[in-house]
Amino acid sequence: MSLSSHSAPWNRLLPMSTNHHGHPGGQPYPRPYLEPGANPTWIGRVQPGNYQPAPGNPASLPQQTWAMPPAPRSRRSMGTLPLVIVGAVLALASLMLVLPFLLGNTGVTGFVIGFIASLIPLSIVLLTVRLIDRWEPEPKRLLWFAFTWGAAVSIAGTLLIQPVFALAAPTSSEEAFTYFMATVQAPIVEEFTKSLGLLVLILAARKYFDGPVDGVVFAFTIAAGFAFTENILYFGREIASSTDPGTDFVRIFILRGLMSPFAHAVFTGTTGLIMGFAARKWHSGYAVLAFFVGLLPAMFLHNRWNSMGQNFLVEYFVVQVPIFLVAAAGIILLRVAEGKLTRQRLLEYARAGWFTPAEMEMLATSRGRKQAVRWAAARGRGSQMKAFIKGATALAFTRQRILSGRDVHVHQQDELDHLRSIPGLRAAVLQ
Repeated sequence: MSLSSHSAPWNRLLPMSTNHHGHPGGQPYPRPYLEPGANPTWIGRVQPGNYQPAPGNPASLPQQTWAMPPAPRSRRSMGTLPLVIVGAVLALASLMLVLPFLLGNTGVTGFVIGFIASLIPLSIVLLTVRLIDRWEPEPKRLLWFAFTWGAAVSIAGTLLIQPVFALAAPTSSEEAFTYFMATVQAPIVEEFTKSLGLLVLILAARKYFDGPVDGVVFAFTIAAGFAFTENILYFGREIASSTDPGTDFVRIFILRGLMSPFAHAVFTGTTGLIMGFAARKWHSGYAVLAFFVGLLPAMFLHNRWNSMGQNFLVEYFVVQVPIFLVAAAGIILLRVAEGKLTRQRLLEYARAGWFTPAEMEMLATSRGRKQAVRWAAARGRGSQMKAFIKGATALAFTRQRILSGRDVHVHQQDELDHLRSIPGLRAAVLQ
């Protein structure tokens, strides 16, 4: 498909030759039934008993065959607002502890310089999160919750818990004490307090935390917030206490800001990944179990990082760089698998009359999306095309939630809302 022509090849909704269930002859599929290709990947597999056809489009299907069902009556909830309010209160309370701690260790000048310098690694991680979460972004409220949890709540939790570990640390020498706190206390306490935010999200906002990609996105955001505050401390302390602040600041900035901006993200990302897989089960017990299981690799990776000593550069390139590359490859594989699942779900809507085959390929493939945005941008409709793509992607993910078999009526309401918006989003691109 090419979008380089003057008229869009997908600019009309072609009548489908199938009925609302995608089945020729006007008879619905018997249940349980899985359409061909309904499980294209290991992400989000559907049980036959949970499968149900996509609603048909009354604009392209005979009315005597199908009429779009009325929206199910359900009482609207307040959504994520209570969670965000609680998160804001916790963050503000945490800052009452975190800010004095930072200023006491860095001074005003060190704090300001550390804050500004910390924005660079923070931007690197958050831009990566945006890239991963580009077409089906998590609600901004939840991303803000995740960031403030990492930047304030988890830091405050660490400050409150670490004195307990200090009591158990060896006191034979300062070196032994420092090594214990870095390799035992920090991995256990920091990963626990960061990942606790993931547990809150999966229990309180499970509608938006329903897969491994979501887990990675939320984990990276929490870790970015934690690393941001921690970097302020490290950068500012070099300015405040070093006899050669310029040289020491450059050294610590290269080490933390350029060589390891993703260190915390990779640690906590393993917990988010495992919890994301558990989220597919839609059971609170699995979420709690995954939280504790996911802490183990995160703590181990954190320990290995903090254990690097005199042979730091050797271990960095031989061990840590490969770990980062494996993590990057894993994220790419997750995105590919998620893309296949998105394509299948949109194909089911295409069979039901909501999208033409050309539209389906455009909306569900990376190449098609890029071509579509380029084509629309040349005509001053770039933002409208992006909204159309995001709307279709959100629809595909909503369908996957329906097919999970959990809270079906709630997600069907969202599905109908998305379906009703599709014609308007299409029209905004083509007008």
